[in-house]
Amino acid sequence: MAAVDSTINATPAAAVLGRIVPQLADLMKLAARAAALPNWSHAVNARQQGDYRAPLKGRGMEYAESRPYQAGDDVRAMDWRLTARIGKPHTKMFREERERPVYLCVDFRANMQFATQGVFKSVQAARAAALLAWKASYNGDRVGGLVFSDSAHHELAPARGNVAVMRFLKLLTTAGALPASATRANGEAESSLVLALRRLRRLVKPGSLVFLVSDGREFSAETCADLAALSRHCEVGLVLIHDAFEAALPSLEQPLNLTARGTHFTLPGVTPEVDAGYRARFEARLAFLTKMCREQHLLLTTLQTAEDPLPSLQRLLGRR
Repeated sequence: MAAVDSTINATPAAAVLGRIVPQLADLMKLAARAAALPNWSHAVNARQQGDYRAPLKGRGMEYAESRPYQAGDDVRAMDWRLTARIGKPHTKMFREERERPVYLCVDFRANMQFATQGVFKSVQAARAAALLAWKASYNGDRVGGLVFSDSAHHELAPARGNVAVMRFLKLLTTAGALPASATRANGEAESSLVLALRRLRRLVKPGSLVFLVSDGREFSAETCADLAALSRHCEVGLVLIHDAFEAALPSLEQPLNLTARGTHFTLPGVTPEVDAGYRARFEARLAFLTKMCREQHLLLTTLQTAEDPLPSLQRLLGRR
């Protein structure tokens, strides 16, 4: 964990805990505020570094029953297992899902355990995800979650109602303490961003609404390909979280003492040349993500650690 020493030392212990670890009571209090988010049952617009318009792709279709094949039935809907078992052709029948699955993929990797202002990026991610989860419950949609770190990966199947939201909120507050063995599949721990998105692609159904809450680090061509594949059949939104320190270095005339995971180090004074290069790297990463979202028709918003997450999510979903 990392934070500026002078800020942490001046804050009571209870308040510090709420800034570095998501607290269930805080996430529950966001239920009332979630009603202020725009409804996503129709087309969604978002303005962030340009215009994004992505019409919702509709609810998914779930299997209802199989019946004997009739002339004109789509052969792609053939129930081949039943046909082989009884020796007569049968067709699968589908019905529209009444509740839309909403998947919240939250990044809890080590790089999210950081802030110099406000709360840790992981706490801000939990707050943003909680607001979206409560809104999904108000809409009558099913809420599912996928929370991943460097050593663990935990998921919740979509379910309806406040009980499902509470299960997800508890996962956000306990994910760091859950055993890594719960995430192992085929002998490999799915913990990185790429592996988490690959897992997400296998979980979501067409027509789902998917939100990825992350700081965008380690986004690569492979990551973009996974998001593009999701966006073909689902509505995908990216909530990009960052600390002000990551966007621009503070004006330092004197060295600044920092602590990271129990290790103390000193940040020297910042020259204009160093600051310019630092800003350029952050802006390049943001430009890369903005371009990717525009090309793949993804919704995008940014959220700083010291900001109220509600206005950022309102920008993401668009105002009516």
